[in-house]
Amino acid sequence: MKRIFLFLATNIAVLLVISIVTSLLGLNTSNGSMGGILISAAVVGFSGSIVSLLMSKSMAKASVGAEVITQPQNETEAWLLQTVENQAKQWDLKTPEVAVYHSPEPNAFATGATKNSSLIAVSTGLMNSMTRDEVEAVLAHEMAHIGNGDMVTLTLIQGVVNTFVIFLARVIAGLVSQNRNGENSQGTYFLVSMVLQVVFGFLASIIVMWFSRQREYRADAGAARLVGAPKMIAALQRLKGESSHLPQNMTAMGIASENKDSLLSTHPSLDNRIARLQMM
Repeated sequence: MKRIFLFLATNIAVLLVISIVTSLLGLNTSNGSMGGILISAAVVGFSGSIVSLLMSKSMAKASVGAEVITQPQNETEAWLLQTVENQAKQWDLKTPEVAVYHSPEPNAFATGATKNSSLIAVSTGLMNSMTRDEVEAVLAHEMAHIGNGDMVTLTLIQGVVNTFVIFLARVIAGLVSQNRNGENSQGTYFLVSMVLQVVFGFLASIIVMWFSRQREYRADAGAARLVGAPKMIAALQRLKGESSHLPQNMTAMGIASENKDSLLSTHPSLDNRIARLQMM
């Protein structure tokens, strides 16, 4: 379902690399104007987000070894393709790529740079442990993520957050690195800026995680409208007590929810998601 940890991991890595390169090349000046620093921060911040977005689908496939279904090899694969195609039509979208990956834990995720260039992948564990009605609800949840344009929205949010993280880090680093003569120590500026970007980036992730939890509720609601709330509730009930062992950088992409809500939770708890659906 989700793709935030994968997105964040790639985004932060790109962000730091670009920042280090611009600093070494002297493009990351410690005594520039506020406007210049803000423009530079926006370029670096949005570059990381856009690169992460463009790489999201290929990295997701590689991370779990997802095998895209081109020609169905059995009745189950044919049913998966047909179900996703029908749901895509209801959203008036191009049918996403459909993939299966081998894992005993029930899981699924959707990713992609645009609504019409996306991927939905399900684990063999999910297919083996859920009824078709429940799998249909999970697929509808993933389709709602695509239809809601969550990845593009996330890119914009992350780009804005990155911009202010870099801007504040550079402004504060510029003040800290000044000596009594008003001159800046480039070494001190560089080190302070890097440390502050990591610290501010962690704090800013609270905003991104809040968005992640809200979009889960919206995707659940979208699935309920597509296939009915009872099917979505049944699918979430089925997940209780199940574990998810996606690679760490993809934890937020899976269908499993947190045990409880917190500031750094990528998902609302299953109980809260079920309760929200029961109110519909």
